[in-house]
Amino acid sequence: MSILHDLRQTPRLGLLVGGAAATIGVIYGYDMSNIAGALLFITKQFNLTTSQQELVTTAVVAGEVLGALVGGWLSNRLGRKTCMVGLAVGYALFAVLSAMSNDVPTLLLARLLLGLTIGVSVVVVPVFVAESAPAKVRGALLVAYQVATVIGIIVGYVAAYVLAGTGSWRWMLGLAAVPAVIVLAIVIKLPDTARWYMMRGRTADARRTLSAIEPDADVEAELSRMQRAISEERGGGLREMLRVPYLRATVFVVGLGFFIQITGINAVVYYSPRIFEAMGFSGNAALLLLPAAVQVAALFAVFVSLSLVDRLGRRPVLLTGIGMMVLANILLVCVFMAGQNFGGLLTVLGFLGVLLFTVGFTFGFGALVWVYAGESFPSRLRSLGASAMLTSDLVANVLVAAFFLTMLQRLGGAGTFAVFGVLAILGFMFVRKFAPETKGRQLEEIQQFWENGGEWPDVEGGTNSGMNPAETTTEPAAVR
Repeated sequence: MSILHDLRQTPRLGLLVGGAAATIGVIYGYDMSNIAGALLFITKQFNLTTSQQELVTTAVVAGEVLGALVGGWLSNRLGRKTCMVGLAVGYALFAVLSAMSNDVPTLLLARLLLGLTIGVSVVVVPVFVAESAPAKVRGALLVAYQVATVIGIIVGYVAAYVLAGTGSWRWMLGLAAVPAVIVLAIVIKLPDTARWYMMRGRTADARRTLSAIEPDADVEAELSRMQRAISEERGGGLREMLRVPYLRATVFVVGLGFFIQITGINAVVYYSPRIFEAMGFSGNAALLLLPAAVQVAALFAVFVSLSLVDRLGRRPVLLTGIGMMVLANILLVCVFMAGQNFGGLLTVLGFLGVLLFTVGFTFGFGALVWVYAGESFPSRLRSLGASAMLTSDLVANVLVAAFFLTMLQRLGGAGTFAVFGVLAILGFMFVRKFAPETKGRQLEEIQQFWENGGEWPDVEGGTNSGMNPAETTTEPAAVR
């Protein structure tokens, strides 16, 4: 109720920022899932081989890697608002180009460019929200962006089902242009962020924007704080991340980003119809609505995780989620090994395996990835650390999208999910070894944890063993 009250008290400008970000989240999620439905019909029309199907899926992800690499630079150079306007225009144009493609090369180019736009958005949108939203609802609006992404995935599957009767894959892809136009109409009216104005030396614009977003704030004090933070951030660089004492933190965030995707979550999102088809499901309702039902459960898991992360701690939630993924992989391996003739209980168990896998991911990896990205580095390295994690995440995503169907074809369902099971176990071991328990810790304490070689400073200035949770009062976490 307090969040709803705070949202009602939020100035119109802050709500517009959140609305624009949430709409982009819907587009991002929609594109992740609609290709799963569209691919069923694109494959038939263009007679795609398994490798070509993987290429059509991977083109977007490859574009995302490129977009993420340049997103931070573009955001700082051109401004958050300018990038958001460009994103909206790019989404609309490339969605329409995908829908109008009459051959595979054109479709691949359109998907690559769409992925480039998405990659930039993954970097820019959270920054835009974090810098523009009023402090008291910032966390809620960042969560809204992530929730909107999952809702977009659900909408993508449902839209694919509605259009599947006529095989209208062009409409499936092209409908992403509609929310893009809505975003453009919203963003075009917004100012850039106060922080970007300060970065460019435009103090008067920063003061005006901050006053509009948080009219009750001490604007001059906030501007001074921003200036100090910007000055401090100029001291950080990649070289510092690759040296002691922050090398351990870098290994952690890069490794975590890689395990988040290499364990196979986007194989389930991109190729759910193929997985269910291999389990014996048939018909558009089963192949497209069952994945949507899985994502509804995943959405519920996100909220459960968020309610527990500041009470139980980061490590228990994250390790529990990965453990659920391990169990799901074991179940799926057993189902595929026994499934000479799928049907009845075996098919139900297969669906439950996919459900448990996805819920485990969103409960653990999906909910906590940006918590650790935001907490693991001092402010001067925080953006660079988050970018390193995102790049690692997207590289693993490319590998999964590029080879999953080939694995499913050559290794079968049992072999494929055995590979994912081993990777999930390795991810569990990695998190258990490297992830600090940051619940209740101030950011300065976390910085000292890495500087002390993985040992927490005790109250008297010494150190203690690294993974014990703090007993102090917690603060709300920034979540993905």
